[in-house]
Amino acid sequence: MFDLKVIHSVLDQLEEERGIPREKIVEAIGMALATAYKKEYGKRGQIIRAQFNPENGETNFFQVKIIVDESEVFMTEEEKLASGDIDTEKEVLNAEKHILLSNAQKIRKGSTVGEEIVFPLETKGDYGRIAAQTAKQMIIQKIREAEKVSVLGEYGKHEDEIVTGVVQRMERGNIFVDMGRATGLLSLEEQIRGEHYRPGERIRAYLYRVEETPRGVFLRLSRSHPKFLEKLFEIETPEIGSGVVEIKSIAREAGSRSKIAVYSHDEHIDPVGSMVGQRGVRVTTVMSELGGEKIDIIEWSDIPQEFIEDALSPAKILSVGIVSEEEKEARVEVSEDQQSLAIGKGGQNVRLAAKLTGWKIDIQSPQSDKSNKEADIEDTVLEEKEKDENNTEKSKDAEDAKKEVL
Repeated sequence: MFDLKVIHSVLDQLEEERGIPREKIVEAIGMALATAYKKEYGKRGQIIRAQFNPENGETNFFQVKIIVDESEVFMTEEEKLASGDIDTEKEVLNAEKHILLSNAQKIRKGSTVGEEIVFPLETKGDYGRIAAQTAKQMIIQKIREAEKVSVLGEYGKHEDEIVTGVVQRMERGNIFVDMGRATGLLSLEEQIRGEHYRPGERIRAYLYRVEETPRGVFLRLSRSHPKFLEKLFEIETPEIGSGVVEIKSIAREAGSRSKIAVYSHDEHIDPVGSMVGQRGVRVTTVMSELGGEKIDIIEWSDIPQEFIEDALSPAKILSVGIVSEEEKEARVEVSEDQQSLAIGKGGQNVRLAAKLTGWKIDIQSPQSDKSNKEADIEDTVLEEKEKDENNTEKSKDAEDAKKEVL
């Protein structure tokens, strides 16, 4: 007999602490009891089910038989061998598992092939050590499976959101974060360069994937993902949450610099001003979360020339020319003193602008064009000079030859 008080206590604890529904645990107990019954008292091929009632502790056992037609099974093993079709999926009739349609209709009118006929079995309360151990393992396995489904459901709702956890440990550059009922993994490539954490510190990150593994459920986290930057601004900027201001694109080199293109669906609201906030309080809050990462916010435009010009800020642009719309190539002209600013340190500014706009950007200055023209003129002068020298030498050779003849 089961101790109902202990059972109810366990059911309540698993439901509250691990989020496993009571029905799932009761179902697991029933399946475990059916497995133990079959191991101790069952016959080969039998399908046994158990119905456990947690209110009174009673357990009812049933044998299930599947209705089959004579054409779907071999009546004997000899018939299967005689057919010569060893690889067929057609089964041999098993009286413990199958029941012929003609017999099933005698028990229950209207029975059809594929349905199940249930027969009650004698209730047993005593099980051997091996059967009891098997039942225990099955209950533990089913509880783990139910817990995994519960965790997937809970954290699946928070996918594509910012979550908070506590740093648990570090292994080979990877940070394992305690998220409560699951473990978060912040891999080395998803971290912001230069940031360091210690066990016990709280950390915020972007949950981009909930991953099921044989070792449990892992939450894939990122602080370098462009979406992390977007979600931080959503928290700080009510206009984004309401849908008035929209983030069109983001180009980010985590820990160093980012560019964001924003658009306002209301002409009376400045999208850049909304992101920056009064006295820069909103953008400053986001920058402090990212360890001082520089953020350029520009207004998105559907006119490529304007968009590219703004994307290259803070450099001042003289002109933007479209080289190829199909290949999305553009040539940008800047003054000589603005060229290094437009390109940026290590090419970062033009690289981020290209990623933000989706255009290949070639930066040139008028001075470089002038130098190229001057170089072309010099080459032409040299070529003409060489031609004159060659002609002079030829004339001299002709005169010498004439003197020899005379």
